[in-house]
Amino acid sequence: MAKTSPVEFIQQVRAETKKVVWPTRRETVMTGIMVVIMTTILAIFFLGVDTLLETIVKGLLSLAK
Repeated sequence: MAKTSPVEFIQQVRAETKKVVWPTRRETVMTGIMVVIMTTILAIFFLGVDTLLETIVKGLLSLAK
């Protein structure tokens, strides 16, 4: 594998960066909104699972007394 000089490397990086298709503002906002919605749904789900498991464990521990 041939060594690449720093100048060549920077030229290659610039060439590859020009090929990138950047998302539009609308796509970025919609993706951000979806992330917030999914995070909220997962937080509520795990809160429910945690509460259920806590109740089960407390019930089992109360039987051991």
